Amino acid sequence: MNDPVYPVNNDQEMISNVVYDDITIGQTASQTRTLTQADIQAFASISGDVNPAHLDKEYAENTLFHGVIAHGMWGGALISTILGTRLPGPGTIYLEQNLHFSRPVRIGDTLTISATVIAKDDEKKRVTLDCEIVNQHGVKVVYGNALVIAPTERVTRQRTVLPTMALFDLGARQKALIDSVADLPAIRCAVVHPCDADSLQGALDAAKQGLIIPVLIAPKAKLLGVASAAGLDISGVEIVDVAHSHAAADKAVEMAAAGEVEALMKGSLHTDELMSAVVHCVGLKTKFRLSHVFHLDVPMYHKVLLLTDAALNIAPTLMEKADILQNVINLAQALKIAQPKVALLSAVETVNPKMSSTIDAAALCKMVQRKQIKGGIVDGPLAFDNAISAEAARIKGIDSPVAGDVDILMVPDLESGNMLAKQFEYLAGAATCGVVLGARVPIALTSRADGPSSRVASAALVKLLANEYRKNAP
Repeated sequence: MNDPVYPVNNDQEMISNVVYDDITIGQTASQTRTLTQADIQAFASISGDVNPAHLDKEYAENTLFHGVIAHGMWGGALISTILGTRLPGPGTIYLEQNLHFSRPVRIGDTLTISATVIAKDDEKKRVTLDCEIVNQHGVKVVYGNALVIAPTERVTRQRTVLPTMALFDLGARQKALIDSVADLPAIRCAVVHPCDADSLQGALDAAKQGLIIPVLIAPKAKLLGVASAAGLDISGVEIVDVAHSHAAADKAVEMAAAGEVEALMKGSLHTDELMSAVVHCVGLKTKFRLSHVFHLDVPMYHKVLLLTDAALNIAPTLMEKADILQNVINLAQALKIAQPKVALLSAVETVNPKMSSTIDAAALCKMVQRKQIKGGIVDGPLAFDNAISAEAARIKGIDSPVAGDVDILMVPDLESGNMLAKQFEYLAGAATCGVVLGARVPIALTSRADGPSSRVASAALVKLLANEYRKNAP
């Protein structure tokens, strides 16, 4: 996954031209550039050239070049940069350019781009330049001649500050999550009251992708009506007929406690209905408190974020927070994050006896130090900016092992967590899914507003955890 912020040249330097009268035969200008995947993506986005030879690794492996290569005209654009900013520079008018592409350019290649004056036309103020691009091995990859009208008036200008370009591969991290569990066996999952199109579609999509074997628990007549109206085929899918949503929750929990299913997935019923049935079922209890974790793919952050608890525990006590923290660390480790970095959030980064969240954060850090909570690198209290930005932490003089590279954000209460999760989704464009931990089976707990893709990603989480629970029961 690329760093989402594409590096554009915003150096506050001056750029100057070389006027026609000062240009001499043999005069040269050059610069270097290393090709990144972001370069290819940015060029494709701007040009509209989505040839899979440049963007589809699987396709590109079977082409003549056996791998992804840069667009040829990306090299042409690099030559244009030399002509427009250095030689002749500002005021140059392009007339002609011929290019020969002699070798492919691959991600990681470092290119030297040069333009050398080979002819001048004093009458028309035209300049011909020999242009070439050579890779790090000294091999010429692009070459050709350019014809330009050179400026006759001297220009010195501050380099224009360009807007930041952000490249978002939306959904890529959720797809990576789904791909990561592809080799695990599908799990039998009770889908509780999937009586709207999105929840039913999500369950069926998860089944098609080999994540779950769905057992639909709902009033059969209502379920068939939803399927018919949405054009969904549920023939061959096991259906357990119940009277209403409360009964669906009770039946699903009963089946989970009896070992008939290995996971639960929330459909179109209220969270309270499902979780009340879970809480009151002795057969699903473990030594840990139930807690919810959001799995967030936030475009402007460099990796997946886990956020807890923004759905179940309203105002957890210190010991309840200890369970919530251990639950999310265990999930992170199941996601192959060996030592997840955890930020215990508050409004400030200093301990203040008037703010209980800061006292709890300090106590949790001590519990980690004493091995009462295991597996994570934990710091707090931290304000949100300190947790997400190493620069913000540096400015405030905070020496933190997690600042700027946090894997887990733990909030002090449900209200702050719920608002933060929705800000990530609706303002920051995050792709979300979620799971409930602390029961004997994992529970995919999505919002009724979530679409099928979020439900499929949640199914991937419960598939991962159910297979973990087969080896190590919670």
